[in-house]
Amino acid sequence: MGWLVVAGALTPVAFVVVLAGLLVGVALTPVLAGTLVLAGVLAGARLLGGVHRRLAGALLGLRLPRPRPAELRPGLWRWLVARLGDPTAWRAVAYLLVRFPLGILGLLMAAMLAVFGVAAVTYPFTWFFRHGQELPVFGVHSATWPGSLLWAAAGIVVLVAWPAFVHAVVAVDRLLVRLLLADPGLRERVRFLEETRATALEDAAGQLRRIERDLHDGAQAQLVAMAMKLGLAKEELATDEIDLAQVRTLVSDAHGNAKRALVELRDLARGIHPAALDKGLDVALSTLATSAGIEATVSVQLARRPSPSLETVLYFAAAELMTNAAKHAGIPCEVRVSDHGAGLRLTVTDQGGGGAAIVAGGGLAGIAERLRPVDGELTVHSPPGGPTVITAAIPAAR
Repeated sequence: MGWLVVAGALTPVAFVVVLAGLLVGVALTPVLAGTLVLAGVLAGARLLGGVHRRLAGALLGLRLPRPRPAELRPGLWRWLVARLGDPTAWRAVAYLLVRFPLGILGLLMAAMLAVFGVAAVTYPFTWFFRHGQELPVFGVHSATWPGSLLWAAAGIVVLVAWPAFVHAVVAVDRLLVRLLLADPGLRERVRFLEETRATALEDAAGQLRRIERDLHDGAQAQLVAMAMKLGLAKEELATDEIDLAQVRTLVSDAHGNAKRALVELRDLARGIHPAALDKGLDVALSTLATSAGIEATVSVQLARRPSPSLETVLYFAAAELMTNAAKHAGIPCEVRVSDHGAGLRLTVTDQGGGGAAIVAGGGLAGIAERLRPVDGELTVHSPPGGPTVITAAIPAAR
């Protein structure tokens, strides 16, 4: 009943505001002002839909995922297109327009049934004071007191059935909230999982190609050169006249090839899973900053150690963000890993000139794509003049 009362008071106000805004926006469509009004109304409808969704969570126990934020881009025209084409906002408009008559009707019928039930149940008592006169509600009347008992029985039936009626009305509201105020549920989740699976597969394929290329062009080439030089040294040692200087040179060169191959293999292994990561994120990130010559202050404050897969995701995200800060800003950065609710948060801050943004095909976009398989999200706050604050948030520990 709390939902019917609270939402019943909020929905009419929202209905009037949205409907009036839509009418004004459509009337002014021939001029730019109408488009701006419609965009504002849709933005407001999205907020009102969010309020109803949170109320449904508090009063109806519905735990619905938040819709994706509107993909707003710089520029007035792009902003208008994003606002006018926002499906979440249009679903919120549909919810407010549909729920208004249904909500008012459900609230009125619930109230009428409650009033009738109470009046009918108490009629045998009020019959004596009114001397058999008709009650001012629903024509409740009986000329005899035994007849008033029949009204009381009808009132009891209504009051017993009243909770079921309220639940039926609320069930309709639940359905509307699920359909219109949240993303399409399972289908949206399946689509998201398909996208993230494709991203993970592409990333894995790319990693395998990189490993194959590095092995072929790096360690394998060094090992081939070492084998050739050792072969020449072996042939030289098999002759009667041994040129020790040449043998020494060949063995020395082969030794150099072996060392370079070891370096290549060590770097390759570090790119797959850094050895320092076995000791925790704090040690791994500090080691990375020291070995790469990056001026970075590392702070890791976690209540418990995350899973190895999450550690790897956060490590490589932090590594690329630290490299970007050193490359573009050229100044020290601050790296912080902390708990965020049930999940994790990585924040990299630098005092550079700002202007960083997630651009398709850019490094930040690549980090954002690698975070998607773990439901992670990358946000960038980089106003002109700085500072630049880049946050990678993973909603729940996995």
